[in-house]
Amino acid sequence: MVTSCDRRIAVKCLRLPTADRPISRVTLDLGPGRGSTPGTWAALTAEEARELARRLLAQAALAEREATTASGALPSAPSPGLSPASPGLPSL
Repeated sequence: MVTSCDRRIAVKCLRLPTADRPISRVTLDLGPGRGSTPGTWAALTAEEARELARRLLAQAALAEREATTASGALPSAPSPGLSPASPGLPSL
């Protein structure tokens, strides 16, 4: 996908064959943005990818609520269990 600020984001599965068992990671590749700003990437375990997805969805819901409240509606309470960070994982 390409974001509104012209940054390419690719999500893929990386599989590394090993003697014991294959290693699989979810990769997140943030390509260069406007002005050729260098990109970056991350390789996440399945658990880490799910946690990132949960946090992204929580932030998307918050952004939608804030956009709605900017038009004069009252804010709704955050969903239970959607804290910004979980123990043991760094805040994103």
